[in-house]
Amino acid sequence: MKSRKFVDSAPLYAKAGNGGNGSASFRREKFVAKGGPDGGDGGRGGHITLECDRETDSLIGIYFAPHRKAEHGGPGRGKQMHGKNGVDMTIKVPRGTLITDAESGELLADLVNEGETFRIAEGGKGGRGNVHWKSSTHQSPTEQTDGVKGQEVSLKLELKLVADIGLVGFPNAGKSSLLTSISDAHPRVAAYPFTTLNPIIGTIIFEDYSRVTVADIPGLIENAHLGVGLGYSFLRHIERAHYVVYVIDMAGIDGRKPHEDYVKLQRELRLYREDLKRRPSLVVANKMDQPEAAELLAEFIAETGETPLQISAMTGDGVPALRDAIFNLINA
Repeated sequence: MKSRKFVDSAPLYAKAGNGGNGSASFRREKFVAKGGPDGGDGGRGGHITLECDRETDSLIGIYFAPHRKAEHGGPGRGKQMHGKNGVDMTIKVPRGTLITDAESGELLADLVNEGETFRIAEGGKGGRGNVHWKSSTHQSPTEQTDGVKGQEVSLKLELKLVADIGLVGFPNAGKSSLLTSISDAHPRVAAYPFTTLNPIIGTIIFEDYSRVTVADIPGLIENAHLGVGLGYSFLRHIERAHYVVYVIDMAGIDGRKPHEDYVKLQRELRLYREDLKRRPSLVVANKMDQPEAAELLAEFIAETGETPLQISAMTGDGVPALRDAIFNLINA
């Protein structure tokens, strides 16, 4: 299947529809020499609303088409005919979309639940027709009002993925292979760093038919909390995760020390957001099928005091036990 570009931040410039002008007209009928005023009101301009949609997984549509305009209301007409209301516009956004005022930086809304909506721009009210000015002393009014202009906004949209569990690890730790082995996700997997350039969500379905979502956060690098590399872009996707699974390359590829990687990962999460390090977690020792892994595992346990779950995402060894551990973690 051809992959699509993943976009998790986009500007949005929205202009609601203007209200239609009210009409200044008079009855013109046969045998009625001086018909009274019969100008109708203008129609309302179209609103613009964002809607949280489970099937939308990226802000790519808004990124490539950031300017959106709703339809204007129609003008009022004679015979007190009301102008047509402008068609409202609904823009679908992924779950976890933050809506911020681009000028003030104020957070306006956080759309998390399916079907949740937020109106970003109000359509203008229609103008009033001259029929409203008729009185006993003002039989032929020509007054009318123009429609109100629609609201215009400049916004920044930012996506923070909504997943129960976040997988974190350094590049080449095997997170993508792990996600494939425990869930229904099929991310691209290869033996070089940064295979995963975008967050990917998979779903684990347990024997009791309960389910949990797992996000593969692209590989972190040291000082990601300072924005090094794509640090901020990656780390923000773990903010909503209730649980953290640390995936450690226990084979020590590229001369890495697994116990040092674990300490650095915890440090990056803590410095980005203090409570991330305190969230319930599991530590997974991946690549235990490699010959170097047993010795490095013993060193890891001695240095950290942690006894990680031992697996090989490549061979499948230990994966059922990991699924059980995840089930127990979320049901503790």
